[in-house]
Amino acid sequence: MCMRKCSKCIGITLFPLAACAIVSNILLYFPNGQVLQLSKITDLVWFFHGILGAGVLVILPACMMLGAGGAGCCANRCGRPWAGVESSMLLSVVLAVLGFAGGVYCAVISSLGLIGGPLCDTGDGEYLYPFRNDTLEDNYLFNQTTWSICKEPENIILWNIVLFSILLAIGVIEAILCFIQVISGLTGFICGTCMRKRK
Repeated sequence: MCMRKCSKCIGITLFPLAACAIVSNILLYFPNGQVLQLSKITDLVWFFHGILGAGVLVILPACMMLGAGGAGCCANRCGRPWAGVESSMLLSVVLAVLGFAGGVYCAVISSLGLIGGPLCDTGDGEYLYPFRNDTLEDNYLFNQTTWSICKEPENIILWNIVLFSILLAIGVIEAILCFIQVISGLTGFICGTCMRKRK
């Protein structure tokens, strides 16, 4: 069974997702478009979950999938040389696992960012996390009236919610796509069969 088109489609889909994740993570460093001191930026942003997790760790398998997808067939044990590297299905599986881990990492950190809320000035000039001790039932996400507690940066809560939500969605989608590629790659590697077109 040849899965060239599937692998190539997943690879093409992962590229814009990774790019969006990197941009979203970078925007988190500039709350409401402002340049702040490093100590005034939400701590979870420094985990680089969008840049490293859903970005770099996903671009690697995406490149491999495109290379394998253009190899005539991606469901075989031995691949072909691509960009100076032996493009084998086993390597594709390893990189897909790496991409899956990156997607899950991004989703987990983004979830924590959404639940914990942003770092903000509550009016006395001191930056703190006013929502970190909230229970899930009383979380600020479900009670918009509590958003007024954050005075600076302006619109920081909405800024964080939108960007962390985007990163959460991207991480989940990337993890699913990479998992599909892992299953596809393992099936091709174990079976080791490929129906090639004959002239």
